[in-house]
Amino acid sequence: SEAALVEGLEVLPVANLAELVSHLRGESTVQQATADAAMGDRTPPAFDISAVRGQEHAKRAMEVAAAGGHNALMIGPPGSGKTLLARSLPSIMPPLTHGEAIEVTKIYSIAGALPKDNPLISERPFRSPHHTVSYAGLVGGGSIPRPGEISLSHRGVLFLDELPEFGHRILEAMRQPLEDKSVVISRAHGSFMFPANFMLVGAMNPCPCGYHGDTARVCSCAIGQVTRYAKRISGPLLDRIDIFVDVPRVEYDKLTAAPAQAESSESVRRRTEAARRTQRARFEGTGILSNSEMGPNEVYKFCPLDDSATSLAKSAMERMGLSARVYHRILKLARTIADLADESAIGAAHVAEALQYRPPRALTSRALL
Repeated sequence: SEAALVEGLEVLPVANLAELVSHLRGESTVQQATADAAMGDRTPPAFDISAVRGQEHAKRAMEVAAAGGHNALMIGPPGSGKTLLARSLPSIMPPLTHGEAIEVTKIYSIAGALPKDNPLISERPFRSPHHTVSYAGLVGGGSIPRPGEISLSHRGVLFLDELPEFGHRILEAMRQPLEDKSVVISRAHGSFMFPANFMLVGAMNPCPCGYHGDTARVCSCAIGQVTRYAKRISGPLLDRIDIFVDVPRVEYDKLTAAPAQAESSESVRRRTEAARRTQRARFEGTGILSNSEMGPNEVYKFCPLDDSATSLAKSAMERMGLSARVYHRILKLARTIADLADESAIGAAHVAEALQYRPPRALTSRALL
């Protein structure tokens, strides 16, 4: 049933050697296997983004992340909705293309994790390992290497809750896969390469107690504790995250608002699907599938700024002291925001929104005073 999913391949299933010999002698005929039309049918999402009350800015950030495949980090106190936002993310992401579904299915087949009743992975993976996960569990490994969580997240989402609680070695192990979109595991008898093109979505508290800067509860942490907590995430890893979003405490009025007022995942998903279609057409023949995968050459080619956007970007570069890499990251985000608005040129409003997703000063400068 797995092999029948491959287009252009004739699959003749036999139960045993005797049946094969009989077929080859012409004594009987083996019927060609065909893929079940029901394979890959979508199932209703377990979490709908309409269940997240308030947090309109954070929900917009998740929409931009889903539309362009951007990595994101949510920062806020406990109970503000970070985990629910992350778990709702697959419900607003565009569906897998047939090629992407085959890629993901191959990885799950190697890992022995395919569902018995459906040999095709039709939904974007969502993996959420605990912070006690081992290096091999995250990256992959073993005497006969098997895919780890970052490969099982291929074309989907890897959600790391309580990001600073993960070990330093674990976090640093993700730097190379985030850059190369693959992971290589070397053993004495050979090297194995597994795909690892995933969206990294992290969530963290602003401090060990979780209430630094909260409007309702007083933080019990010393300034040194807060600084050390932020330092657990290295600069090079933060540099690979496109979107930083504050998720504050939810106000009572928003928490008790009528559900009908909240936009559903289906509505948001229509916009992200349209944006991804634009990107596939833009990058046809390049091997790039989303804006987040663009390199410097593609940024210069596909991210034209109008006059007002150029002026704003120049001013931001000078006032904020942005590096060339950060500038390119802002342009890729602005390109995604423009795609969501179905606009070919990037305007000042798109650049302004992209600038809002820069990291807070506590993470960039390590200074809280």
